Amino acid sequence: MISLWFKRLLPALVWSALIFIGSTDMLSSSNTSRWLVPIIQWVHPGISNLELKRTMTLIRKGGHVTEYAILAILLWRAIPRDSVSGTTKSLWRWPDAAITQGACAFFAMSDEYHQSFFPSRTAASRDVLIDIVGAAIGLTVVWFLCRPGKKRPQLVPISQPSA
Repeated sequence: MISLWFKRLLPALVWSALIFIGSTDMLSSSNTSRWLVPIIQWVHPGISNLELKRTMTLIRKGGHVTEYAILAILLWRAIPRDSVSGTTKSLWRWPDAAITQGACAFFAMSDEYHQSFFPSRTAASRDVLIDIVGAAIGLTVVWFLCRPGKKRPQLVPISQPSA
């Protein structure tokens, strides 16, 4: 039987695998440009080459931020915790956030190292920093939803009608 912890970790593992696959030649700039450039030119006809290059960079770096924000949310979700932390009814714990951020940073570094094995890709420390910022954004979303002091909705049992 698969443990509850593994079931909670599985989405993060699948997402990590997708990031890992994406860091191969498959999502290199030259491959994504084949379909992304026509879309951008369709949305913005007459875009200059400089604007096109900037837009491509923005989209690609935005992808880094987004994929690591999602990874952070999935990893945070996988950490076992009680529904009640201390005396507050909060799911947020700073140690969980630190573990999640550290795991995302480690994965970002290993992913950039992985990219260095593909001639069409480049490993860049700037991308690691962008990934870490993305993870921090994901954790900010989690904090906002689970912050200490936020009232948790109470589930009221539905009473059975009297017979």
